[in-house]
Amino acid sequence: MVDAVLLSACRTAIGTARRGTLRDTDAFELATVVVREAAQRSGLPPETIDDVVLGESLAGGGDIARYAALEAGLTHVPGLAHNRHCASGLASVATAAASVRAGMDRAVVAGGTHSSSTAPVARRRIPGTDDWLDPWMAPTHVPRPGAPNNDMAVLVGWNTARLAGLTREEMDGWALRSHERAVRAIDEGRFTDEIVPVKVTGRDGATSVFDTDEHPRRDTSAEKLGALKVLHPEIDGFSITAGNSSGVNDGAAAVVVAGADLAAAHGLTPIATIRSWASVGVDPVETGLAPIAAICKALDRAELGIDDVDLFEVNEAFAAVAVATTRELGLDPERVNPFGSGCSLGHPIATTGTRMVVTLAHELRRRGGGTAVAAMCAGGGMGSAMVLTV
Repeated sequence: MVDAVLLSACRTAIGTARRGTLRDTDAFELATVVVREAAQRSGLPPETIDDVVLGESLAGGGDIARYAALEAGLTHVPGLAHNRHCASGLASVATAAASVRAGMDRAVVAGGTHSSSTAPVARRRIPGTDDWLDPWMAPTHVPRPGAPNNDMAVLVGWNTARLAGLTREEMDGWALRSHERAVRAIDEGRFTDEIVPVKVTGRDGATSVFDTDEHPRRDTSAEKLGALKVLHPEIDGFSITAGNSSGVNDGAAAVVVAGADLAAAHGLTPIATIRSWASVGVDPVETGLAPIAAICKALDRAELGIDDVDLFEVNEAFAAVAVATTRELGLDPERVNPFGSGCSLGHPIATTGTRMVVTLAHELRRRGGGTAVAAMCAGGGMGSAMVLTV
């Protein structure tokens, strides 16, 4: 099989939902921005692009991928909507890579788009009654004691902390480091090449350009994080707060995945090679521990070990997830989330998986080569990981 390579990788800056810069920019517009930019940056003739695959978790149905393809001028290209909850953006890249490696597609734009600020609110009639549940969110699993299907702070954050024996201090410390690293990365310009500026029109009619992640807090501290109230004070020992949880965010990201042979035929130099990927299922109670198994499975498929990896990003859906994964796998903390993650950069749900691939690919290229792993948990007891090499 031909290698699946990345010919471009870009993203918007990440906005803070509902009060941030992207609060009036919906997921459709965000998707169009990154699909158009990824296609242009790839250097490929538009006619060689065979599909657009986009994660769009919680977007209310439809097919944003086809919408973005049309708006980006790729009229001949169909679109596929993907939903693997938090791992939707990573699943879209894996689907594109699989199709390219199988020889079914030459090149695919893959990514994710999410606007928490403008996501539709759904309502559903409760079966057996004439009453409506409003708002309603599609469940990840049948709820049971200790494993609700609509409260990730309990299902993922608290269960992970409890099962891994993590303290509030450990999680707050990781969150603080996440903000410090994200701020440093912004100041050093490490995200400049990957970010596509977005023109935003404010409610006053004024136009601005959004090109810098706005969720990381420069003024956070251990004292401020420690002073936050826990999200469920009624649960004995509960240690999850807004500070050691991911943000609620807006943003989009996209890559162009192509066959190495197509890249060579057009004289293009790949940014990175997608070496392997894997997804796993676990008991929903163990959702936050799922990245552990996913990482091992993806590395095994790549015939690599932990020590072969230069960089990891384990999405901080909650700080507990990254702390538990780092501890269980014996990872060097200095190689994990070097530029922050969900607690600081934010977690636009369907986008994050692709955003991690974008950031890791650019950093490997900046370093002149290496191996990186992107990993994350996803609601309902799922985990995904992808291995990139340069």
